[in-house]
Amino acid sequence: MIPLHLAEPPEVVNVGVGVHGVRGPRDIFRLPDLWQFHLYGYSADLTVSGTTYPVAPGSVSLTPAGVQVQFDYRGRSEHLYVHFRPRPVGEPSYVPVVQDAGTAAPALSDMLRSAIGASPSGSARVVSEVWAALWRVAQLSAPLTEGGAVAGHSAVSAAIAYIEANLARPLTVPSLAAAAGVSHNHLTRLVRAETGMTVVAYIRQRRMTRARHLLVSSTLSIPAVAASVGIPDLQAFNKACRRELGGPPRVVRAGNAVAGGGRAV
Repeated sequence: MIPLHLAEPPEVVNVGVGVHGVRGPRDIFRLPDLWQFHLYGYSADLTVSGTTYPVAPGSVSLTPAGVQVQFDYRGRSEHLYVHFRPRPVGEPSYVPVVQDAGTAAPALSDMLRSAIGASPSGSARVVSEVWAALWRVAQLSAPLTEGGAVAGHSAVSAAIAYIEANLARPLTVPSLAAAAGVSHNHLTRLVRAETGMTVVAYIRQRRMTRARHLLVSSTLSIPAVAASVGIPDLQAFNKACRRELGGPPRVVRAGNAVAGGGRAV
């Protein structure tokens, strides 16, 4: 297992579609200061730090910066990739080098293709898609809780992925429950058990976390930021920033706000 920091969005340097195995059956390389994230559409062998892992369509892999990798292909091989730098903030998630994404593979593919379609690589949209995809991967192998229940329930993962992809739109608990394939009440219980928050509070937290990121890290206008996080009413957005981020949007953008403990609608 490798530690992956996801408390803050990563720096995304490049996203794309890699085509290999055409000129030769093997590639050996390393990226000195960048992590590698791959979603595979083929079968091959991946060797990382002397350990060989079989990969298959729907497999995902994460390789830390500076680690040599070797790919042994079986013909033309196409994968989606991201080269990024995690921000070493907060507690890390621990993920396998390689794992089967299972039923999450189509959603991951959609997120990464959306990131590839957005430009440039460091834009807020690209970063948000990659960040959501990395969180989804981290939840694939969530560890057991002390009570023996499986953390990272698939319904919660599906709901979180839906939230990340639709923060700019109206979100309701029934719509999330439908996307996750569970009842309204069951999703409410699962989200509270895993996050300690209600579904509405989780959505609010994600909206304001993304709002802070866009205010601080982009030149989007404040109305555009508000619309991007699903709070197009500027008065409501201003109130939410004051309560959740410690100050109005312009102060947050200037870097002078502190986190607040209030609540926003």
